Amino acid sequence: MPVPTPNLYPDFNIVRLSHVEYAVRDIMASRAFYIDTLGLQITHETNDTLYMRALEERGHHCIRLVKSVTPQANVLGFKLFDEDDLEKAAAFFAKKGLPVAWAENDFMGKTLRTRDPWGIPLEFYVQMDRLPHIHQQYNLYKGVRPLRIDHFNMFSSNVDESVGFYNEIGFRTTEYTEDEQSKKLWAAWMHRKGGVHDVAFTNGKGPRLHHTAFWVPNPLAIIDLLDLMATTGYVDNIERGPGRHGISNAFFLYILDPDGHRIEIYSSDYQTIDPDHEPIKWGLKDPQRQTLWGAAAPRSWFEHGTVFEGTDVLEPALSAQPIIAR
Repeated sequence: MPVPTPNLYPDFNIVRLSHVEYAVRDIMASRAFYIDTLGLQITHETNDTLYMRALEERGHHCIRLVKSVTPQANVLGFKLFDEDDLEKAAAFFAKKGLPVAWAENDFMGKTLRTRDPWGIPLEFYVQMDRLPHIHQQYNLYKGVRPLRIDHFNMFSSNVDESVGFYNEIGFRTTEYTEDEQSKKLWAAWMHRKGGVHDVAFTNGKGPRLHHTAFWVPNPLAIIDLLDLMATTGYVDNIERGPGRHGISNAFFLYILDPDGHRIEIYSSDYQTIDPDHEPIKWGLKDPQRQTLWGAAAPRSWFEHGTVFEGTDVLEPALSAQPIIAR
């Protein structure tokens, strides 16, 4: 199926992705990974929760960790334009027969909790506590120097349907991979904020969270992180990269946190803000679509993902497969 025509006037206005909540087994192990190694900044912590932001962010947090027996992704968060959009979003999801509830979240204003048609837990808000800017406090630039959260990538059992729904709520496709035989989408990258993507969908057992990505200043930050991980006990957490994607043009690295949640370190994509931006099509068998240069992705990159809280995982409708490193 072709990618849908962009919906430039959705029912409610999503500004950008905002935050993710992960359930983790050991808060202190996660703290050592995200704070001491990656270089995110603590904004609040208790014995069983940890809130963090990246260096350019003014919002209270882009990632929150909660202690749990079972590692999973509890929610993906998105910022809306204004309070009217919250009510419009609630009406939209209710009309679709999807759950609508108002949550009480620390450090945030009124928050809508819902799920997409496949059960991915979502929350939408307008106001989050604002913190003093720290982007010029260079003494804080440690680890990979993460500047901001950049995107979520999800496994989807039916990418065409996922793209159709997220297009309806205003996400616009920038690049996509099509299976030449079936003419179905194998993957798609969709944005709100004017980069290559806020969300992406990859064919696979889903829904599951493939990764959360953080934008960093430059590729050298990634090299510095690799040196640090290799000498602080995290060498086995390096899954893929460094390299450069064909899709998005990003310089990338994929690593796993202590619970197996995949994190992408990401730099150097391009602007897509024009409403008439034309999406780029890639063939599934083109080896440079996923890796313009660098080693091919390992099998784990196509198979391992984080389950969402309270969500059933389905087999993919499309059986096509790209090149996999053996």
